[in-house]
Order: sequence, then structure tokens, then C-alpha cells
Amino acid sequence: MARLGKIVAGTTSTGPSRRRVIKGALAAGIAVPALRITSAFAAYPERPVRVIVANTPGGPSDIIARIMAAAMQQATGGTFFVENRGGAGGNLGMGLAARAEPDGYTILLTTSAYSVNPGLYNTLPYDPFKDFVAICELAVSPHVFAIKPDLGPKTMKEFVALAKANPAKFNVSTPPIGTTPQLQAEVLKQREGLQGMATVVFAGGGDALKAAIAGTVQLSSGVLAPAHPHIKAGTMRGLAVTGTSRWHDLPDIPTMIEAGYRDFVFETYTALMAPAKTPPQIVRQLEKVALEILNQPEMRARLTKSGFSVTAKDGKGHMARVAKEVPMYRDIIAKAGIKKL
Repeated sequence: MARLGKIVAGTTSTGPSRRRVIKGALAAGIAVPALRITSAFAAYPERPVRVIVANTPGGPSDIIARIMAAAMQQATGGTFFVENRGGAGGNLGMGLAARAEPDGYTILLTTSAYSVNPGLYNTLPYDPFKDFVAICELAVSPHVFAIKPDLGPKTMKEFVALAKANPAKFNVSTPPIGTTPQLQAEVLKQREGLQGMATVVFAGGGDALKAAIAGTVQLSSGVLAPAHPHIKAGTMRGLAVTGTSRWHDLPDIPTMIEAGYRDFVFETYTALMAPAKTPPQIVRQLEKVALEILNQPEMRARLTKSGFSVTAKDGKGHMARVAKEVPMYRDIIAKAGIKKL
């Protein structure tokens, strides 16, 4: 898709919108009980809906935002467009969305940064429990620990044993500080007594993976999607994935739980949020539309191919995740000795 500051996602439905049908029927004096407007929200959206993505274009959150915006546009007959507002670890975009008019015409596509940042930053432009209402959770992207095959270990425990024997010669590459792959690496180090193994932080996940492929670091901790083709090609070996289940086309790679690490689940989620005080009727309508889209087999297949595992949780279900993860990540950051930003 074209990369512009504001991009209209998808194409406008070729059929008449519901409100056009209603207006035409009323003008002709035809009774339309099945389509009758019962509230001011029945015609929503009447103008373009802005979907703020708190990241720069091209990443996983941007990809799923554009897929969902196009599908929601087609489903509603309205216009949904993506606006990328990356910066400050996602705080710039999340703060902008928190201060937007709560009228249903600005929503936020957020990631796990929403739950991590309260423990990572001294000050935030949003309160994760007061400034937003959840629409729904879309999907998660699992992570993977991977090494070059010629390093030798075939399992996570074998790698740990090797690293423990000489931790000064081992390190792990991750995306930036505060990302979920970086935090999972710190948890691994804490649990296994590998504090002597250096964490090498890169500006992005792609650079972190390249370092492992080049052999300048011994372990890669990152999102599965960019590592996937290298694992399939055999240039990298996946030791364990960090999701709740094995990845569908990498059945030989166990989860961290299966590898003997209790409660070791780390995923990067994506969710839709609306500013607090957005009319509940609009939030429910957006939730219904998004969940119906996510439950379509063709959409689930498309998202899986793009590296996502569809969760399709309602707003209440997503906030249960947030309530669990905010204190969890705050504790991980404190125990890892990561200095607040």
C-alpha cells in the first residue's frame, strides 16, 4: 500500500450505504421497519474515522491497522483512514488519541507498549485505565528465541547450559528497550542466572535479527515474523516460541512452557481503543464490526499469513489483559534494573 501521512484504507463499498437506502426510501414514502434509525448513532460513521497508529509505517501494527481499516470501511460503508504517529516509544500517538474528541471519529490501534510504558517512563501522556475504553483485541504476534545452527544447541535448555559455562562469550540481541522481546530476554536471564550475558539493543527488530544471522550475537530474541523465513530456510534455528501454542507451520519448535519455563508467555498484541467518554453505542458498534471481521475465515487466514495469531477478544476481555500486564511489566522492568526513561 502507498505510504502517506494519511491514507484512506481500502475502497468504498460499491453498493449503497445503509443511510442512503434509508434516505431514498423515506423520500419515496416506503416503510423501512428493518432499517429504521432508532438513535443518533444508527448512521455512524457519517464522516471519516481516523485510526491512529502509534508507530511508524511498515511495521506489524501498521500492517494490521491498514488491513482492519479497509475491512471496516467495506463493512460499514464509511471511511476509515490510518494516521501514523510514531515517536517516544508510542507515547506520542497514544497521547494524541487520549486527547482526541471522544466522538467515535478517532480511535487508536495500540500494541503491548500501551501496557509496558507505565512501568518504563517516569511520565506518560495517558492513563491506561482512565483515558481509554477498549473496543476489542485483534491479534497477537508471538516471539521466538533463535540461534545460528552451527552454534550447536538444539533446545533452549542446551543453549542455557552452554551460555552458563562461559557467559562472558554470549550475548542476546533485541529490539529497543521496553519492547516485549527485550523484556522477555531479561526474564530469561533472571530465571537462569545469566546476568553476565550482555543484552545488545538495536534500533529495530530487523537489525537485531541481522546481528544474529551474522554471528555477532549468539541469541536472537524477537518477533517471529521477520525470523520466520530464515528459520524455514535453515539459516536460523528456532529454539522456542513464546506464545501460548506452537506456530502453525513450525510444529517442531516448542513453546517456552513446553521447554520447561513455567508461565513464560510473551506476545505483542494489537488492539483497538477509543478515547474515554466515547458514546457506548459507538464503542459497541465498532466492537461488533471488528469482531465479525476477525471471525471471517478468509480474514483469519490473511492475518495468519502476515504473522498474526487472531485472538478476537471483546473490549472487556482485552482490558483483563491490560490489568494483568501493566503490573507484570512494571515488575519485570524493576527487577531487570532498567532505568526509567
